[in-house]
Amino acid sequence: MSDAQDFYQNVWPGHSEYAKRWLNRFPAWNDSSSDSEHLLSLIEQWLLPLHELTDEAALMRELRLVRQRSLIEIMRRDLLGKIELFDVTEALSFLADAAIQLAVGFAHRAQADRFGQPADGDCLMVVGMGKLGGLELNASSDIDLIFLYANDGDTLGGPTGKSQSHAEFFTQVGRKVIKILSEVTDEGFVFRVDMRLRPNGDAGPLVASLDMLEEYFVVQGREWERYAWIKSRVVNWSVNPDQDKAFQKALDTLSELVRPFVYRKYLDFGAIRALRSLHDQIRTEVNKNELKHPGTVHVKLGRGGIREIEFTAQAFQLIRGGREPKLQLRRTVDVLEVCAESGLLHREDCDRLIAAYYFLRNLEHRLQYVEDAQTHRLPASPTEVLRIARSMGYEDPAIFLRALATHRDFVAQHFDHSFGDKQEDEETPDLSVPWSEKLTKGFENPQDAQDRYTRLMESSRVKMLPQAHRERIDRLMPTLLAAATATAAPDSCWRYCLELIETVARRGAYLSLLEEYPIARMRVTRMLASSPWAAHFLIRHPLLLDELIDTRTLLAEPNLTLWADQLREALANSRTPTGQADIERQMDLIREQHHAQLFRILAQDLENLLTVEKVSDLLSELADRTLEVVLERSWEELPNRHRAQPKFAIISYGKHGGKELGYSSDLDLIFLFDDEDDRAADLYSRLAKRINHWLTTQTAAGILFETDYRLRPNGDAGLLVSNMAGFEAYQKRQGGVGAWFWEYQALTRARFCVGDAQIGERFEQLRSDILQMPRPWEEVRNEVLAMRQKMLDGHPNATGLFDVKHDRGGMVDVEFMTQALVLGHSASHPELVGNIGNIALIKMAGQLGLIDTDQAQAVADAYRSLRAKQHALRLAGHNKSRTDDPAMLALRKPIMALWEALFRQN
Repeated sequence: MSDAQDFYQNVWPGHSEYAKRWLNRFPAWNDSSSDSEHLLSLIEQWLLPLHELTDEAALMRELRLVRQRSLIEIMRRDLLGKIELFDVTEALSFLADAAIQLAVGFAHRAQADRFGQPADGDCLMVVGMGKLGGLELNASSDIDLIFLYANDGDTLGGPTGKSQSHAEFFTQVGRKVIKILSEVTDEGFVFRVDMRLRPNGDAGPLVASLDMLEEYFVVQGREWERYAWIKSRVVNWSVNPDQDKAFQKALDTLSELVRPFVYRKYLDFGAIRALRSLHDQIRTEVNKNELKHPGTVHVKLGRGGIREIEFTAQAFQLIRGGREPKLQLRRTVDVLEVCAESGLLHREDCDRLIAAYYFLRNLEHRLQYVEDAQTHRLPASPTEVLRIARSMGYEDPAIFLRALATHRDFVAQHFDHSFGDKQEDEETPDLSVPWSEKLTKGFENPQDAQDRYTRLMESSRVKMLPQAHRERIDRLMPTLLAAATATAAPDSCWRYCLELIETVARRGAYLSLLEEYPIARMRVTRMLASSPWAAHFLIRHPLLLDELIDTRTLLAEPNLTLWADQLREALANSRTPTGQADIERQMDLIREQHHAQLFRILAQDLENLLTVEKVSDLLSELADRTLEVVLERSWEELPNRHRAQPKFAIISYGKHGGKELGYSSDLDLIFLFDDEDDRAADLYSRLAKRINHWLTTQTAAGILFETDYRLRPNGDAGLLVSNMAGFEAYQKRQGGVGAWFWEYQALTRARFCVGDAQIGERFEQLRSDILQMPRPWEEVRNEVLAMRQKMLDGHPNATGLFDVKHDRGGMVDVEFMTQALVLGHSASHPELVGNIGNIALIKMAGQLGLIDTDQAQAVADAYRSLRAKQHALRLAGHNKSRTDDPAMLALRKPIMALWEALFRQN
C-alpha cells in the first residue's frame, strides 16, 4: 500500500461520527467490493426496489435507509480519495432527484386513486433551486423546491365520482412529497425541504400554475428572485409514459417564462446597484457571524468564502446573460470558465477562483461529514482542526490553515475589487460643506438642532465613553446629519437621531453599523423621520438596528410559521451552565424575536408595501404564533403535569379576535379547558397565570403584550380559566345566570386562537350557535343603542376635532352596526356568523338585502379609510385618533345615514 493510500485509509471512517454510528448498525455498508461500479449506478440499484412499494411508511423507511447508505458510500469514496468534488455533488443531486421522483410518483398515484388523473396529462413539476438546481448539492444541504403545474382544470374523477381541481390535487401531492422527504423518523430524513422561494414565499400557495407564475414574474418578481432562478431546474419527470408529451410541453413553457425574467434582453447595468446592495448584505452577514464566533472561519458566508465565488459568477450572469446566452449556465465553475473565455475574467484569476472553489467545497463537505450536520464553520478546537486537516490531505494543520487563508484572501480581494466599492447611498447629500455650517442648514429651527447636538456631546454619557467610541461618533455625526437633512422631516429626524446615538453610545457595534453601512443609515433616518412611533420603538429596542441591513429579510414577506419554529429551536438551546432551561434568557429571547418581526412589518408598512388590512393580518398572526410558543413553554415548565399535551385553549376577542390588531394593541383573552382530571382546574389555573407572566412581565427586553381578561365569564369576579362545559352553560344562560348582551356583541369578534383543536372546534360551534339564536330586532336595537351611548359617555371629545374611532360617524358606529346585523339576523342568515371582518360583513349584509347595497359599499369604503387614517395617526405618534381632515369629516355622512336607516323607530 502506498503512503497516500495508507494516509486515506486512516481517515476513513474515523473522520465521521455519523458514519461510525451507521456502520455499527450496518457493517456491510463499508464494502469496497463495489468500487468498480459507477456511484450513480450503485445508488440507482439501491433505489430500484422502492418503486414497487405501496405502503407509505415502508417507502419512508426504505428511502431513508437508502439515503443514509448512499451518503456513507459517497463519504467513503470521497475520504479515500476515489472520487472528485463534482462526483460528490452529482451523486448527492442524483439522489435528491431520484428521491423526489419516487415521492412524487407515490403521492400522485395515491391522490389519483381517490380523485382520478388530472386532465390533459398534467403532472407536478418540481423545480430545484440553489445548489440542487445547479447539480452542486452538498452533503447536508436543504433542498430548495418550487412546485408547479401546467394548467388549471379538474381531475377526471375517482371511483366514487369525486374530483378535485388541479390546484387542490397538486397541493395534496406536494404536501405528501414534503412529508415523505423531510419528516424525521427513526431512520432520520431524506432531505430537509425549503419552499420559501416559491411565489410570495410562505404566504403564497404551495403549488402554482404556470399562468400564476407568469403573472407573478411580471407584476411582483424582485431582483433577488432573478438571482435565485438562475440555477432553477426541473428535477423530476412525468409519472407515466402517457404523460411525457404533456410534461415536455410544460417544461418548454416554463423555460420560456424563466429565461426573460432572469436574463434581460440588453446589458443589464441597472442591476449593478442591486448587486452592490447584495454585496453589502453579504459582508454584513459575515460581520454578524464573525462577531458571534470570533476566531473561527465560515467557509460559506465568511470573507473569501464560497458565496463570494458564487456571487462573482452570478453577477456576470445577471448583467450580461441576456446578451450572451453562453452565460446561461447553472454550475458556478462552468460560468467562471465562460467568463475567462469571454475576457470578462483574467485566466489566472479564473483558475485561482476555481481552485479556491474546489478547496472550499471539499472543506464544506468534510465539515458536514463529521455529524451529517448543516454546518459551514471550521471548529475552534485544535483536535477538531486536526481531524478536518487530515481529511483534506494535510498531516500538519498549520499548513492546512495557511492554504485555507491563501484561498480566502484571494477570493476576498478579488471580490472587493470587483464589487466591493463601498458607495454612499445615492440619496446621501454632498458633505463637502464644512460640518459646522451644515448644522445650521436645512432645519426649520437650526438653533434647536445645534443646541441638541451640543447637549449630547457635552453630556457625561458621551464624555465618559472610551476614546474609540467618541472618535466613531465624531466620524458618524456628519453623515448622520446629512442623511437627516435629506428626509422630509429633518428637525424631528435629527432629534431622534441624537436620542438613538445617546442610547447606543456605549455599544460600539451599533456605532460601527451606522458608520460603516450607508444603506442601514439611510433606512434609519427615513424611519425616524416618517414615524415618531417607529422612532420611539427603535430607540427603546436598538437591537433592531441589525434588521435594517438585510433587505432580503427586512422587506421579504414574513414567514411567521418558520419564525415560530426557529424561535422554538432557539428557546430549546437556551440553557444555563448546568443544562437547565434559562427562563430569564428565554423570556428575553422571545421578546427580542417578537420585536424583530414586528419591526420588519413596520418597515414594510412605512415603505408602503402593505395595506392596513395586511398589517393587521400579519400582526394578528404574529400574536397567534407568539401565544402558541408561550403556551408550549408555560406548559413545559409547569410541574406535576398529568398529560403530555394540555386540554386547554386560548380564545381571542376584540381587535385580535377580529384580526385587526395594531402595533400597540393589547390582547383580550379568555382561557378554556376540557379535562375531567381532579387536578385539572388547579393545574390550568396555574398554566394561565404562567402564560400571563410570560406575556406581561417587564424584562430588559421589554414586554410582549398587555393583556385584558375582563371578557371571561363574570368579568373580573370570575375565574381566570373556565371549564368548557361551564362556559357553554354561561353563554346559553343556563341555571339562571349567564352572558349579558354586550358579551354577545363581543362574541361577534371572537375566535379560537391556539391550543387544543377539539376545544377550539367546540368554541367555534358554540359561538355559531349563540350568534344564531333568534333575537327580536327591537331588543337588539335597544341594547346596541344603550351600549353605544355608554361608549360615547366614556370617550368625551371637546376638542372640535373628529375622533375617527369614537365619535359619531366613526369606526365604532360601523362596528356596532355590524354587530347588530350579526346578532339580529344570523338566525335566518347563518353566513353572517363568519369572523370575516367588519368590511366583509357589512358588504354581505347588503348582498343579503338587510341594508341598502349602495349604502353598504359606501360604509365599507369609509370604514377602510378611517382605519387607514387611525393607523397613520398612531404611527405619527398621536395617542388619540383625532383630525380636522375634511376628507375624514366627509366620511361621517354615509356612516350616520346607515345608522339612522338601521336603528330608526318604525
